[in-house]
Amino acid sequence: MQVRLDIKDLARYPFLKESQQYVGTQSESLDQFLAGNLGRLALGKAADRVNRAITFRKARSGEEKRPEAPADDVNVKLEIFSYGLARVLVSCMKDRTLIDRLARYEARRAAQFLADEDLDKKAYVAESLGMDLNDAQMPLVAYVDLVAPLRDERWRLVNRSVLHGSVLLRKGKTGEQREIDELLAERIRVVLLRQLPLQVPPSVCEQVRPVTEQLNATYQQQMLRDLGPIDEGRYPPCISTLIAAVTEGKNLTHPGRFAMTAFLHTIGMSSTQIVELYCRAPDFDLQTTMYQVGHIAGGGGTEYSPPSCATMQTNGICVGKNALCSKVSSPLGYYRRKKE
Repeated sequence: MQVRLDIKDLARYPFLKESQQYVGTQSESLDQFLAGNLGRLALGKAADRVNRAITFRKARSGEEKRPEAPADDVNVKLEIFSYGLARVLVSCMKDRTLIDRLARYEARRAAQFLADEDLDKKAYVAESLGMDLNDAQMPLVAYVDLVAPLRDERWRLVNRSVLHGSVLLRKGKTGEQREIDELLAERIRVVLLRQLPLQVPPSVCEQVRPVTEQLNATYQQQMLRDLGPIDEGRYPPCISTLIAAVTEGKNLTHPGRFAMTAFLHTIGMSSTQIVELYCRAPDFDLQTTMYQVGHIAGGGGTEYSPPSCATMQTNGICVGKNALCSKVSSPLGYYRRKKE
């Protein structure tokens, strides 16, 4: 399908190949671009973009404010460049949860524009992502890949009609959003997430370090606000089991240590408090434990996120599952849902 895209379209859908080609023709090397006035302005907008991703929460139906595309050419250019630089920033920060937040934010932003888009352009965006908006069904593997993080019960396979290896999609009633449109938003998220992190030269990461340090501080504050005060009553069964085992004087496997440490660090427990939990382990060594906990907490330059439920299952440490476990995809997701 061929459609005519203008520069404003590239700002609305900066993940399109046309947008990336435009960036390639408008700028020099990344180092040189960042050193120039346009680069500094774009970096500021990129930081704002990541900040919006950090605080992003999908509003309820009818409450969501539609984004506004910039009107003049200068701000349109900045919008396009800021998308690429936002991806550079989160790649330098090396935090998978933050990368996931940016992908979710960008996907939702694009979906809001697509809701009012010309049908031909909307179809072109879908086609560029490997989807056909006229499809009444989707291959089972592709469907499962998209709906895994969706909470609504209607997306579960047990509630769907499957025919010859494909899941049938519902058109919806008049005025309702079609399921294919909802899945397109998820497809954007999946594609953007798979493209990250970028391989950013160390010199560029050093150049943007003042910005990433500020973003990291904002991110940590937001995480603590989201999760609230530490509450052991909200721990998922797997984490409670790991904590019980180590405090009873048992050694944990490496995946178990990593999962417990990353989880407790993320919800706001200090490294000292985490180290104290390991004191009763038979192989406890203070210096080694301090190093390992510090490394997982970001002391080595990368702050690690807790593993997903799928990873916990693979490592044999998904135990004590209850009804809520089937509704979340990670121990951290369990902790958040218990708060709700």
